[in-house]
Amino acid sequence: MNIALIFAGGTGTRMNSKTTPKQFLPVFGKTIIQYTLECFENHEKIDAICIICIKEWCNFVEELVKKEGFSKVRWIVPGGKTAMESQYIGLQTVSSSCADDSIVLLHDGVRPLLGPDLISSCIQSTQEYGSAITVAPAIETIIETNDKQEVTRTIDRNLCSLARAPQCFYLHDILSAHNNALASGNYTFIDSASLMLSQGKVLHTVQGPADNIKITTPIDYYIFRAILEAKESSLVFGVN
Repeated sequence: MNIALIFAGGTGTRMNSKTTPKQFLPVFGKTIIQYTLECFENHEKIDAICIICIKEWCNFVEELVKKEGFSKVRWIVPGGKTAMESQYIGLQTVSSSCADDSIVLLHDGVRPLLGPDLISSCIQSTQEYGSAITVAPAIETIIETNDKQEVTRTIDRNLCSLARAPQCFYLHDILSAHNNALASGNYTFIDSASLMLSQGKVLHTVQGPADNIKITTPIDYYIFRAILEAKESSLVFGVN
């Protein structure tokens, strides 16, 4: 079984939206999270979807799922105080009714530009290697600085990648990692990849498309709009 865990718990502070969290902002008649959900709903290898949401917006998401006919959405649950807590809540929810060897694809609700090929590649990588961390190449110079904001060295960008999503694992592996981290008292990780690395797991990467951006700032929002407009124009004018 392949399950998508979609995180819609951000409050949008960097988006400067005072009333609407970023994942619920409209773009051409759809909310951002709707674009994301469509990617998983329409993929033949995705069996179920769990949405981890801001508590106050759960009713909104329930109505959206009903209205748009997202039949694969089986769970809509309130998230925790942190991203890791929300992830753990989602994993516990899924584990209550799914087999331990299910594949879980952890994805941001505000990362709507993943294509079907990426989802397929992530599932295949997890089946073969036990994990799939979506990455994009680092295309600019990477530098390291000290606490005085002085450049201490440049890093070969050919050895660097940008970690993105989905990040995928077998359910029993990622849930066990959370339980171990909680038991150890060290639960301050930025994502599931850093959590798994902290426990000595070998992670396999999958190359994702360049436009698989996370919409967290106003600039990201306008880039997303521009990408959608460009894609629409290419369809209208027959440009590949």
